[in-house]
Amino acid sequence: MTDALSDPVFLSRLQFAATTMFHILWPLTTIGLSVFLVALEALWLGTGDPDYYRHCRFWARIFAVGFAVGVVSGIPLEFQFGTNWAPFSVAAGNFFGQVLSFEGAMAFMLESAFLSIMLFGWKRVGPWAHFLSTVLVCFAASLSAFWIMAANSWMQTPAGGRFVDGVFQLEDFWAAVFNPDTVISFSHMWLACLQTSLFLAGGVSAFYIWRGRHTAFFLRSFSLAAAMVLVVAPLQALVGDTSGVHIGKLQPAKVAAIESHWETNKPGEGASWNIVAWPDPENERNAFEIRVPYVLSLLITHTPTGTVPGLKDFPKEDRPPIVIPFYAFRAMVGIGFAMVALALVTVWAWRKGLLAPDGAPRRKLLLGAWMAMAPLGYVATEMGWATREVGRQPWVIHGLLRTSDGASILPAEAVWTSLAMYGAVYTILPLMALWFFGKILAKGPDLTLQPPAAARKGA
Repeated sequence: MTDALSDPVFLSRLQFAATTMFHILWPLTTIGLSVFLVALEALWLGTGDPDYYRHCRFWARIFAVGFAVGVVSGIPLEFQFGTNWAPFSVAAGNFFGQVLSFEGAMAFMLESAFLSIMLFGWKRVGPWAHFLSTVLVCFAASLSAFWIMAANSWMQTPAGGRFVDGVFQLEDFWAAVFNPDTVISFSHMWLACLQTSLFLAGGVSAFYIWRGRHTAFFLRSFSLAAAMVLVVAPLQALVGDTSGVHIGKLQPAKVAAIESHWETNKPGEGASWNIVAWPDPENERNAFEIRVPYVLSLLITHTPTGTVPGLKDFPKEDRPPIVIPFYAFRAMVGIGFAMVALALVTVWAWRKGLLAPDGAPRRKLLLGAWMAMAPLGYVATEMGWATREVGRQPWVIHGLLRTSDGASILPAEAVWTSLAMYGAVYTILPLMALWFFGKILAKGPDLTLQPPAAARKGA
């Protein structure tokens, strides 16, 4: 570990990982909340109920804080491509630069342009024009996620060109964009954004209901979030399963690391799934493990005896780290199944009439579970991202460019300095965000707000 702390490549990786994992919290919030806002505004326009209008105004304030912190925290990421990852930028710039510029020019600018109307144009433009702005903000936020995931997926499964003298020569732009990993990874990430935000909305609503503040009002956002989760959470589990099969074909070493799976199963024998394990890379085995026969073959190949390559099939220098992907993956999956279970219990409680306005504040256990689950959505996504990125090692562009060859030659002291500066800024930013969130939650919704006359029912 002491050697790692003086290794500029490790420090650059640590810096990029820390800044990325902080930044990702905010797009998670805004991409999912933008969908929630579209649903609320559609309900307002469809029913003319002013409470839905007030919901829109309340959740838009939380969206605005998330958007502001997301913009500020995302800027250093692009700087690091030039400072800490210059060889990678030279090698991949012909494609990578275009994708990042599209993300900025097409998605971010579109989102920024219509965000001002969405936040401040409630009474300056017509209701349907405002709704169009909210839809475009939602579309642009998702488009931004698409370009970022296309760039990252290309690093996982590069396509659309070839490397010549260490530089990627782009031959088919759309083949590179829609490389084999893009569609499934973007779908998985977009659903993660939506699922996380729905549990945030549900958890905040549960907080108010728990305290008996605006109970009837927040039961609406709580019920909408729970209803949407009931669709999104099982769909996310299905997409996650598809992603596992997909990665098993394209990055088998990553799957072997995620499962701490050392030996390829023999023909006719199913690969066992390790519930818990502690890998011993030096001796190429697990120091201990609890295994379930056949399950790994079923998960990765959807057949009980399907072949799953073990880590021993790959040269040691090409194997990813094991401990982080193994436990991060299990944390992500465990939280995902807990979310599905909570959604089902909530629907059951609703059907039993336990969540009526007069009785809902007494359902402390259920409300407490929603409040606890609100931050766990973020934890699950961070764990999924760690699984994805650590599992790609030792490659920065899978199979083509090693991480050690993509890093800039820098003194460790220089990386430590920038790491400390980012650490200071990224400590202040969440404190400021929490302060603003606290102010919004303490103030609560403005129940005196009246919607524009044209949208009132019967107007």
